[in-house]
Amino acid sequence: MAVGVVAGVESQERRGGGAGTGRVTAFVVLSCVTAGMGGVIFGYDIGIAGGVSSMEPFLRKFFPEVHRRMEGDVRVSNYCKFDSQLLTAFTSSLYVAGLLTTFAASRVTAGRGRRPSMLLGGAAFLAGAAVGGASVDIYMVILGRVLLGVGLGFANQAVPLYLSEMAPSRWRGAFSNGFQLSVGVGALAANVINYGTEKIRGGWGWRVSLALAAVPAGLLTLGALFLPETPNSLIQQGKVERCDVEQLLKKIRGADDVADELDTIVAANSATAGVGGGGLQMLLTQRRYRPQLAMAVMIPFFQQVTGINAIAFYAPVLLRTIGMGESASLLSAVVTGVVGVGATLLSMFAVDRFGRRTLFLAGGAQMLASQVLIGGIMAAKLGDDGGVSRAWAAALILLIAAYVAGFGWSWGPLGWLVPSEVFPLEVRSAGQSVTVATSFVFTVFVAQAFLAMLCRMRAGIFFFFAAWLAAMTAFVYLLLPETKGVPIEEVAGVWRGHWFWSRVVGGDGEEEERNNGGKL
Repeated sequence: MAVGVVAGVESQERRGGGAGTGRVTAFVVLSCVTAGMGGVIFGYDIGIAGGVSSMEPFLRKFFPEVHRRMEGDVRVSNYCKFDSQLLTAFTSSLYVAGLLTTFAASRVTAGRGRRPSMLLGGAAFLAGAAVGGASVDIYMVILGRVLLGVGLGFANQAVPLYLSEMAPSRWRGAFSNGFQLSVGVGALAANVINYGTEKIRGGWGWRVSLALAAVPAGLLTLGALFLPETPNSLIQQGKVERCDVEQLLKKIRGADDVADELDTIVAANSATAGVGGGGLQMLLTQRRYRPQLAMAVMIPFFQQVTGINAIAFYAPVLLRTIGMGESASLLSAVVTGVVGVGATLLSMFAVDRFGRRTLFLAGGAQMLASQVLIGGIMAAKLGDDGGVSRAWAAALILLIAAYVAGFGWSWGPLGWLVPSEVFPLEVRSAGQSVTVATSFVFTVFVAQAFLAMLCRMRAGIFFFFAAWLAAMTAFVYLLLPETKGVPIEEVAGVWRGHWFWSRVVGGDGEEEERNNGGKL
């Protein structure tokens, strides 16, 4: 049934009807590139934290106890040198702030539009970069991270929705994966900048690293002033005439015949009129949204327990743990960053050709094998003292790169794409807020717990993440239907054709909702 839905939609698009009408225009590409600056900032903030927290001047100024361990003044296991709750608070404070901001951002995104959320996010990013770069004590450093987190709460709410709604359905995967590509580019830029600023004499290079977050933040803020709102959001707000939305849709699609797509958007929005309660209440209480709600929780949860953020946050720290020098560890992080960007770029071309499930399953298997091998090498070769040989260090770097590549073309981009495309318009902003909030909750947990877990579990932490990788790959195989090529306002149909979810939503989800009063 799910295959039949996809085939039917693709056939409709080949005939020229439906949401797939039109071409990829320069207008939509430019709009999405500008919006993608939100992803660049996200990646930059992830990459920059791990780099500066391995720099000796930064540690000496703000985390002297960790610096003493690195210098060997205190005898401690290799796995425990960076174990500091204050150091992890520096990393995770950004995501705590993002979590607390998410639901406020959801109301702005639904009620005011995707564009105002991006403007607010950009302004908060600019303030965070300024405070971080000018920090004189640990409180200012963490305040800067908190302001960046507020920006993330707004940007991560709005940007994936903006990309998925602006893109033609047949290229929605590629456009939406552009968010993860932007995240990868931001992380790579952070690694390159950290590698350069670490060499600045005088020990103030970390200030440059933190302050340069203002560059993509400024581009996002300035660009958002000129971005159009998405047609879906304009219809949802009800403040613009249908003819004006139609003209914008023609400009976006580069086609004159957009009536079918506009009718689909209007019909999806009208579903809200007959149902009481806000989007979040509808999402949490109505049976027809059960599959989407499950994906909004489980996919970002699994995305975090892959262990990717442990490596993204702490790759330089991890490499210093195995005995590499400060500069070498930062350079190795640059190499893995290049691999991650390349893999995400590959996924942009592959996702609409091979589908979401194929990339999820293949990437999960690649990451699982890499984690097991990393854990095995560290368990066998790295004790509490000393380091590993150059050959084993090179092997670990290659395995980390293979792991990052697997994430870069599977769970990285698809972890944002799939949740952003499965929700009907009336609950789309609420669904995105659940996705972002879940992601932040477990990002905070991983960021705050990783160094302590590394200290106590040692190499076993990689087997911990490998077990979750096995579980999440099985989850995708059993419970995620394919959404390739399905117009965003018609994705609900794939659940009624799925072997498991059809039992949850029934053969006619909407009729069942009316009969049951919208409850289970």
